[in-house]
Order: sequence, then structure tokens, then C-alpha cells
Amino acid sequence: MKNSLIHPTADVSKKARVGANAKIWHGCHVRENASIGANCVLGKGVYIDHDVRVGTNVKIQNNCSIYFGARIEDGVFIGPHACLTNDKSPRAITGDNGLKLSGDWEHGRITVKKGASIGAGSIILPNTTIGKFAMIGAGSVVTKDVGDYVLAYGNPAEPKGYVCACGAKIKKLQKKGSRLSLICPKCGQKTALTKK
Repeated sequence: MKNSLIHPTADVSKKARVGANAKIWHGCHVRENASIGANCVLGKGVYIDHDVRVGTNVKIQNNCSIYFGARIEDGVFIGPHACLTNDKSPRAITGDNGLKLSGDWEHGRITVKKGASIGAGSIILPNTTIGKFAMIGAGSVVTKDVGDYVLAYGNPAEPKGYVCACGAKIKKLQKKGSRLSLICPKCGQKTALTKK
């Protein structure tokens, strides 16, 4: 926790790991065995469930909920009020009307790969992967995997094009067989992809 800033109103478990220079703001809750990497910023009211893994240089904006089973790689941006869920068929009670306990849940996994962005108010369902430098538009519901550098939005979120690592929408593609070359109009970077 070297040089980390943890606001007095934040509730960070003693069993959580917080990297150097992290900033954890008002009313955050970081549960046991969660791991927050170096240089991360957790905005006001962020909830990080137990055993969640957050890489380095990640920004999680106000009032996000990141539930057990999520793995967030380095350089990810998660906009305000986004929710990464972990159960596609949640119930509060069992078949015999008893309250479900932690062992009664069938949780799924979410992976958000390096440099990806999730827009404000988006909901990510379990058993999905958001690819490297992909961008999810605000208010989207992600129900299936999103590929590397793909721009996806809607309910359910669907691919609408490609984005550069800098965030600009790609307007020029070069195709050669299963290979795509993305040419960024903003920074000029060329990115090679293999289309599945």
C-alpha cells in the first residue's frame, strides 16, 4: 500500500491487497482477498467483491459494482454505474424456500482484457470476455464475448466497428484473407488483427 490514498470512509478489508499509489475514494468497499494493482483509481462508492483481481493503471468510476469472478487486466477503464455481474439466473431462495447461502450460487466469470473501456451504466453478464482495447458503449448490456479492438454497444451489445488503442473509431480497414489491418485516423497507428 506504499503511497496509496485510502479515504477514511472507505472500507478496505485487511485481507485485501492494494498496490502502490492506488487511490480509493469515499465510501468504497473492497472485500477480503481482492487485489487492486498499482496506480489504480476507485471512484466514490465503488464495490469490489471478494477475490476480484484488478490489474495496474485501472480506473473504476463512481458507483460501479464488480462482483466475484471478475478479472480486470491492466489499463482498463470502467465508467460510472457499470456493473459486472456473476450469476445469469439469480434467486434469493432455494427450491424449498430457504435463503440461498454462498455455496448455493453458480457464479460465472468475466475477463476484461488490457486497455478495454466499459461505458457508463453498462451491465456485463457472466461468462464473457471483453477483448484487448475493446470499447463498450454507454448503457450497453454485454451478453457474449467482444473481440479485441471491437466497438460494441446496445442491448444486447453487438459489434459496430473497431477502435484504436487511443480510443478513436477506425474508419479505414484493409482486409487480406482472415487478416485485418486497422488504420487510425487520429494517431496513425496500424493494428493487425486475425478475424475469427
